[in-house]
Amino acid sequence: QVQLVESGGELVQAGGSLRLSCAASGRTFSSSAMGWFRQAPGKEREFVAGISRSADNILYADSVKGRFTISRDNAKNTVYLQMNSLKPEDTAVYYCAARFSQSHYAGPRYEYDYWGQGTQVTVSS
Repeated sequence: QVQLVESGGELVQAGGSLRLSCAASGRTFSSSAMGWFRQAPGKEREFVAGISRSADNILYADSVKGRFTISRDNAKNTVYLQMNSLKPEDTAVYYCAARFSQSHYAGPRYEYDYWGQGTQVTVSS
């Protein structure tokens, strides 16, 4: 079992920045690919960013490329999402997820095994 706990979501003005954190416990964090997803009201959950187990493969959704940065600290069992130049359309609940299979791959092609409870990000215009 893996427990994932997100934090860092809050209300921010457009153009501002936030850093989300996802702390993992349980199975060996360094063996997992990690991903950030988001779900806005009335919309389906979408992939935001992903990072492979050794951080040598990183992928971003086109909508956040150049503004968001995913990183991980395997010593702290934590994955981060630095979000800059935030827009109102970034408003959503953000979830982190862990995958132990195909962990060399950063993208959402393969199913994730564990999910956090989510953290709310609200960007005001």
